[in-house]
Amino acid sequence: MSFTIIPFDEGEANLDWQALCAAFAHGHSLPKAEIADSFLYRGDDTLLSRAAWIDGMGLAVKSATIFPGNPARGAPMINGVVNLFADQIGSLEAMVDFHLVTKWKTAGDSLYAATRLARPESENILIVGAGTVGRNLWQAYRSAFPDARFTLWNRTRANAEAMAAECPGMAVADDLEAAVRHADIVTSATMSTAPFIMGDWLQPGQHVDLIGAYRPDMREADDTALGRARVFVDSFDTTVEHIGEIRTPLETGAISRDHLIADFYQPDLFKRHSTDEITLFKNGGGAHLDLMTSRYILDAWNAAQ
Repeated sequence: MSFTIIPFDEGEANLDWQALCAAFAHGHSLPKAEIADSFLYRGDDTLLSRAAWIDGMGLAVKSATIFPGNPARGAPMINGVVNLFADQIGSLEAMVDFHLVTKWKTAGDSLYAATRLARPESENILIVGAGTVGRNLWQAYRSAFPDARFTLWNRTRANAEAMAAECPGMAVADDLEAAVRHADIVTSATMSTAPFIMGDWLQPGQHVDLIGAYRPDMREADDTALGRARVFVDSFDTTVEHIGEIRTPLETGAISRDHLIADFYQPDLFKRHSTDEITLFKNGGGAHLDLMTSRYILDAWNAAQ
């Protein structure tokens, strides 16, 4: 049986950020996903496989090799592929470029939350972190907030200036506190292990989007930020026990479990209640979102043929 191979550039040409958000809404209306992660190691090298199964959508296995020594060999550090399988008979339907799925899943996850939690009239968006994810967030957020002004803060200003040169109209901030206080939306994608976004800086009506932390020892915002905000996550199953942004303040008692309002599987609760409340979203990713994204990419590919 034949299957489709979807490369990055050709696949991305068919995609739309708002259509992906609609795909996430549909995916979360289906039965809850079963998910499983596995890791294999050889020294510093890692094979990560993330699997998800959604009844009515199909199955996906996203496999990635992380070889830290590869850049010195002139090779990419991360390689991978997403295998998408049919719902009814389990046949292989598509092999989708790993980086394409990761880009759209990660930025789309945050965008979908922002469309439900941020004030629609938000005009000032601060991106924290000048890496690949930061560039993808600029693309994604512009689709829902087309008139917004973007500011970028990064620990290394030269990297911020390089990114701003690629993003027309983007300003570079030197003072993080001032930039946070001025923003309507703060979206952060760093590799920080210590909180650096302080809750005392947050202003009524803001939306805070935290992406970077993915391990138990990583955090971007302090306890005060979580305590002052109404806190949402994409999935309780992939954030509460696994990511320091949520796990650590729960363990120390800085917040209680009922401080976490909802995840994407609770659309009636996943929304802003007032214009002056602070909302905070933890983007944890998860294989079920890789599956939803891959299915959207294949559907868009087929529609374009």
